[in-house]
Amino acid sequence: MKHAPRRRFSQNFLVDSNYAGRIVQAIDPQPGDTVVEIGPGQGALTGRLVERAGRVVAIEIDRDLARDLRARFSADRLTLHEGDALEFDFSALARERGGRLRIVGNLPYNISTPLLFHLLRHAAAIADLTVTLQREVVARIAAAPGDRDYGRLSVMLAPHLQVERLFDVGPGAFQPPPQVWSAVVRLTVRPQPLFPVSPYYAEVVAAAFAQRRKTLRNALSQILTAGEISACAIDPKARPETLAPEAFNTLAEAAGRAALDRARGGR
Repeated sequence: MKHAPRRRFSQNFLVDSNYAGRIVQAIDPQPGDTVVEIGPGQGALTGRLVERAGRVVAIEIDRDLARDLRARFSADRLTLHEGDALEFDFSALARERGGRLRIVGNLPYNISTPLLFHLLRHAAAIADLTVTLQREVVARIAAAPGDRDYGRLSVMLAPHLQVERLFDVGPGAFQPPPQVWSAVVRLTVRPQPLFPVSPYYAEVVAAAFAQRRKTLRNALSQILTAGEISACAIDPKARPETLAPEAFNTLAEAAGRAALDRARGGR
């Protein structure tokens, strides 16, 4: 039965078999891999993944699509979890399977950033992610300091993930066609983060990019003084989009010290 895409789930189904083949070739799943497909939809990738890996785990929020997938694939080839990937415990699945996961999927555009942050919280359980996203989101992930697209997403992912932009996918490869281009990106989890990430890293990065074009002194005024920023060998007048991730971590470490001082009444 033909499935009408549901806007509330941001459904744009991959229908181009050539792109499906290129994506699976890029993933190169092997027997024994724990491949987890987020949002299998109508199964354009699923069948190819099952052929290569032998068995696939899939997470599908749409109950009608889940029903169709169960009818198409036997339970020993496809383990289907019906629910929201934003609430899925990827770490528990990795423990159950006894190894790290390989994440695959055409991620829904409306939740792609929060889903990436959710996956980041489970980074220790993940080997790599090969995902299709809006092209502009991939540009933000891959951006370097000083680039136009450099921002919170770039800085948050950089310590944990190696980024390899693979290829672009035009709107015509999907049904219905989205209004924007997509891109396929491989994100490989680093064996160790680039640096020991401060517990205050996310807070500092979020504050720094909350209002673009603000200086660090203004953006971080509720967290650090101009003097504390200068003590990190960072110009308080600098704009956040010019700083490398390591510099944000230096500021985060300073924020941790400042918070401790405040708690002790030392400031």
